[in-house]
Amino acid sequence: MYPDSFEGFAVTDTKNWSTVSKIEYKPKPFGEYDVDILIHACGICGSDVHTVSGGWGQPDLPIIAGHEVIGEAVRVGDKVTTVKKGQRVGVGAQIWSCLKCDACKANLENYCPHMVDTYNSNYPDGSKSWGGYSSHIRAHEYFVFPIPDSLKTEEVAPMLCAGTTTYAPLVDNGCGPGKKVGVVGIGGLGHFAIMFAKALGAEVCAFSRSSKKAEDAKKLGASEFVATREDSEWPSEHRRKFDLIICSSSSVENFDLDGYLGCLRVKGKFVFVGRPEDPLEMKLPALSQSAISFSSTHLGNRQQILSMMKLAADKGLKAWTECLPISEENIKLALERARSHDVRFRFVLTDYDKKFGSRD
Repeated sequence: MYPDSFEGFAVTDTKNWSTVSKIEYKPKPFGEYDVDILIHACGICGSDVHTVSGGWGQPDLPIIAGHEVIGEAVRVGDKVTTVKKGQRVGVGAQIWSCLKCDACKANLENYCPHMVDTYNSNYPDGSKSWGGYSSHIRAHEYFVFPIPDSLKTEEVAPMLCAGTTTYAPLVDNGCGPGKKVGVVGIGGLGHFAIMFAKALGAEVCAFSRSSKKAEDAKKLGASEFVATREDSEWPSEHRRKFDLIICSSSSVENFDLDGYLGCLRVKGKFVFVGRPEDPLEMKLPALSQSAISFSSTHLGNRQQILSMMKLAADKGLKAWTECLPISEENIKLALERARSHDVRFRFVLTDYDKKFGSRD
C-alpha cells in the first residue's frame, strides 16, 4: 500500500544543529498537480547549515533539510503533464509558487512573494515543507525537473541549488563570448560559476584569499587566478577589467568590496550569490564612480534550470562531489565539515535504500 507518511532525518535542536534523528512525518495533502519522488540522492548545501544552526533565524523545528534532490517519480497527480511515473527527476530549493502573480507570469517564480521553500517553509494551507534527507519528497510539477540521461545522479544533484544559483545571474547579465567574468570564492557555489561562465564562452578569472585552490580553478576553466591575501596590488592590477563579477563568498569578514567594485568596467555588474550571516557595508561612491550595478539574486526559474542541465549535458559538466551514504553519522559529519569549508566542493548523500528500504 502506498504510504501516507514519509521518513526523514530531522534536526530537533539548533544547539545540536548537526545531530539528526529519524522521524516519521505527513507531507502536505497530495494534489492533482503534485509529484511524489522516491529519493536516491540529495546534496548538502551551505543553506542547510545556515538554517539548521539558526544562523538565518530560528527554524521551525523539527526540520528536515536538503534541497538538491534526485530521485524517481513514483506518483503523479491527475493533471501533471511535465513528468511521467518512473522518470528520473530533480527538485531544487523551491517547491511551490502561486503561478498567478506578476512575478510568476513573467517567469520569475523564484521571486514569487508566496513562494514555498523546499524545507522550513509552509504552504498556504499551513502544511509544512520537508526536505531531501528523507525517503520521499512531494512537489508541484512546475518545480520538478527531468534529468538528462547523460548526467550522473550524484554529479547533477548539487546543480539543483548551487548550480542554478550561479547559472541564473550569469545568463541574466550577458555572460558569453567577448565578456570577462570574475568569480570570487571557489567552493560549492564558486566552482559552478567558473564552470558555467567558461562553458558560456566568457574569459574567467577566479579570486580566492589564498593560492591553495589555484590548480582547481584552472581545471574548472579559469584562465587567470588571483590570491587576494598574497598579492596586495590586485585591485590596481585588475582595475576596470571585468564586465561581471559573481561573488559566492559565505563570509564578509575582511571583505574588500571596494577593491572588487574597482575591478569592474564602466556599467559593470557585481552580483552577490552567497548569503553571509553578517551584514555587508557599502559606500555609494564606489558604485557611482563607474555607474556600477550591485545586486543579489535568488535561485533561477524553471527555464534556466532546464537550460543549465542541457548545457551541462552538452558540455560534459559535473559537480565536484564527495558522496556519503545517508545516515545519522554521515549527515552530522557532512554538516560540520561543510560549515568549516572542508569539502571539495559539495557533499552528496547517497544509498537511500540502505536506510529507508526499497520503498516500493
